[in-house]
Amino acid sequence: MKKILISDKLAQAGIDFLNAQAGLEAHFKIGLTEAELCAIIGDYDALLIRSDTQVTAAVLHAAVNLKLIGRAGIGVDNVDIPLATDLGIIVMNTPDANATTTAELAIAHMMSLSRHLPKADSSVRAGKWERSKLMGAEVANKTLAILGFGTIGRIVSQRGFGLKMNVIAYDPFVAPEIFAEYGVESVSLDTLVSHADYLSLHCPLIEKTQHIIGAKQLAMMKKEAMVINCARGGLIDETALYEALNSNQIAGAALDVYENEPPTESPLLTLDNIVFTPHLGASTLEAQVAVSVEIARQAVTFLTTGEAINALNLPRVSAIELQKSSEYMNLASILGKILAGLATQPIERIEVALFGKAAEVSVRPISVAALVGVLSDQFSTPVNRVNAENIAKRQGITLTETVTHEANDYISLIKLTGSFGTEHLSLTGALLGGRRPRLVNINDYEIEVVPEGTLLVTRHEDKPGVISALSTILGNADINISRMQVSTANETLQAMAVISISSPINDDLLQQLCAIAAVHHVWQITL
Repeated sequence: MKKILISDKLAQAGIDFLNAQAGLEAHFKIGLTEAELCAIIGDYDALLIRSDTQVTAAVLHAAVNLKLIGRAGIGVDNVDIPLATDLGIIVMNTPDANATTTAELAIAHMMSLSRHLPKADSSVRAGKWERSKLMGAEVANKTLAILGFGTIGRIVSQRGFGLKMNVIAYDPFVAPEIFAEYGVESVSLDTLVSHADYLSLHCPLIEKTQHIIGAKQLAMMKKEAMVINCARGGLIDETALYEALNSNQIAGAALDVYENEPPTESPLLTLDNIVFTPHLGASTLEAQVAVSVEIARQAVTFLTTGEAINALNLPRVSAIELQKSSEYMNLASILGKILAGLATQPIERIEVALFGKAAEVSVRPISVAALVGVLSDQFSTPVNRVNAENIAKRQGITLTETVTHEANDYISLIKLTGSFGTEHLSLTGALLGGRRPRLVNINDYEIEVVPEGTLLVTRHEDKPGVISALSTILGNADINISRMQVSTANETLQAMAVISISSPINDDLLQQLCAIAAVHHVWQITL
């Protein structure tokens, strides 16, 4: 039974969806302190949150069984994603479920600024009638500048066109074809801010975007320009924004998000040319239901199929692609374990090559599975497809991939080559019948092995008596040999044996095998 903890408020529709799933048990506990969360999180496979729960290092280290953190919404500032990745925990969000709601709030702020709606409301309530003081401006034919052209930015652009605005955008991570598809001009950041009548922010908060709008950018803007931020608080340097608004360097601003929430001590609160809302970007009934149901569906999909929809620390692989790749991934992981077991020095480079039918599936999941196999017995932290690439990079292991649709002898092959120093070790594996893994080559030795259980691999001289001596020592120790394959390399006097044994042997017995005169090396590998 998989267990899911919901630690923030979710719409009932999402909770009902979880409760209807067989094999899943959902627990709803909100308002937990860090200590309380740490005390119980170890029992759960998944944690579903919004913005209130802080998933700190302490929580993650206590989450010994956690496989997934699901954020109902977009922002994940409250999750330590690098540590989650290191610990092999997937972090996913729902970037599109509240996109329309957030985009509409940005447009609402733009209209509110243009027509001084908050001031007009306060004026009428105060018994005043200040029509001349509240002269507004049309948005038609003005320039709407969008910083960040993801899902929300694209919706904002279409709303802008509907209002007969000129729309430009800056996003260095979006391909030119996307801008062309939406009819939006792609410009530099400097051009964006200097041409903006309304600058609307819709990018994530990462190291490169922290204070992306600061004193320099604000100084480049028109005096009539207005800034709208319904994305993340840290995108704007609020000190610089205060100075720009206080000196009338720009005309106005509207904020839904802040560097510190709530912004109770912010000097921005003293200004009258700025409008505030309390982080309402996703606060519509429709959005609350949408994000709750979507994160519930994504969590169930991952826990039942392994497909990580909207994962932030794992490349997206569809359930269909995972199914097509699963047997190859299993084979690659086995080859990785054998490679790690046979390596005589730290591995510096790994090459994964797919041949024949194996080349028809995505290579990256298979490569990552190979890394998992290589690294899995070297760390106390579980190694999986979430953290394998990061761990490999920290270990100084580089990964290369090749794909060839031709294959010799077998319909499909995976070749895994590890390099350490000047040495190279290559293993080739195949799937018999499309699902039964076999090791078919170790370097130049053609050797068909069922890779399971405990294997002894020997490199020895090709001479009579060696296999008999190996068998005698194992037999005397009550170790049963279930399979044995022996191969010789072309034009050498060297041979290799792969022996499947009933149980692992101790170091003393291993040394006895190594002490056989013609034996150069013996490795023991447990799969």
